[in-house]
Amino acid sequence: MTAQLVVSRAYSLPLCMRLRYEPSDPYVVLAVFFTHSDEPVEWVLGRDLLADGLKGSAGHGDVRIWSAVGRGDAAMYLALGSRMGTALLEVHVRDVKTFLESTEALVPRGTESGRIDWDAELAYLLSQS
Repeated sequence: MTAQLVVSRAYSLPLCMRLRYEPSDPYVVLAVFFTHSDEPVEWVLGRDLLADGLKGSAGHGDVRIWSAVGRGDAAMYLALGSRMGTALLEVHVRDVKTFLESTEALVPRGTESGRIDWDAELAYLLSQS
């Protein structure tokens, strides 16, 4: 999908954004932004966070998402912050909604925990200590 990197009120840059969902990691959406650099920029987002952002303001800290649908605009905004700064991205609500509907066809909301291999997760955590 196409996103706009908002630089100012009057200026934005188009960039390609890909959302990826893996049923084996059912709470997570990987957002990949293809900029003009050699490597794409990846952010891990919560699927519920994206869904909540369709209805209003969601998130805090480094990731904030809100929709402008109620103001006559069909846009959704993602503010992503890091040590390097903050990026404000504008995407079409329709694109995010379609993506989320396809993820829910794979793993309905509320059934995510049944997709996690808890034994493997515990073994991983124990190996890290």
